[in-house]
Amino acid sequence: MLRSYLRLILFTLGLLVGVQVPGFIEDYAQRVDAHRLEAEQGLKGFRETAQRFFEGDLDALVAHYRASADPVMRSDAESVAHLVTRNDLMQREWRALQGPWYQRAWHVLAMANPELRQETLTAYSYQLLLKPEAIAWGLACGLLLAWLVESLLLLIGAAAGVGRSKKVQQRHWR
Repeated sequence: MLRSYLRLILFTLGLLVGVQVPGFIEDYAQRVDAHRLEAEQGLKGFRETAQRFFEGDLDALVAHYRASADPVMRSDAESVAHLVTRNDLMQREWRALQGPWYQRAWHVLAMANPELRQETLTAYSYQLLLKPEAIAWGLACGLLLAWLVESLLLLIGAAAGVGRSKKVQQRHWR
């Protein structure tokens, strides 16, 4: 009976953790999109300048700023280069989050920008989504957690000889 309750508790815990996955992925995607739009806005004026003088090549604009004799222009070159790099990062992150659900999940788990992932985690508020995707994640995580913990406990018990009757032990020692 205790084992059944433990199984239910583990399943419920896994279910509650699993339904958080789609919400976290969605929050991460929204954060990336907001940063992407902010980076685009920050580059808007420089993009126009690059379009007028360098056929839209921001790297050429940065190189021009770096080669300038004016110390103010050279200083601005680093600021613009940082904006370009940040924009490129946000564009890559945004494109990575445009694929199917498993690709988005893998990206957020293994390849996401650590700074953005931590920012999302810090601001994340737990939610109970009742979308089919969240329900599927919850059920899968619940079953997996319950199965893994029960299997681990059974393996430990079997290694320690817990749960075997004396007849079974004697039969195996013959």
